[in-house]
Amino acid sequence: MRIVSLLPSATEILFALGLDREIVGVSHECDFPSQAKTKPVVIHSRLPHEASPSEIDRLVSEYVHRKCWRSWRQI
Repeated sequence: MRIVSLLPSATEILFALGLDREIVGVSHECDFPSQAKTKPVVIHSRLPHEASPSEIDRLVSEYVHRKCWRSWRQI
């Protein structure tokens, strides 16, 4: 079995169940237990880690606006 875990809580549970050899990828947020850091990261955040809350709000709003505009134009 091959497992990709995208939730930190799920990654922790998988390690607790002894399935660490089955885990082939994790998200950028999976950092516990420490062995999770040795697994390949298969997804990263689009938002800069150092972004302030107002920057995050602006970036998310711009992204949603672009997606909605593109969807509306296809109708």
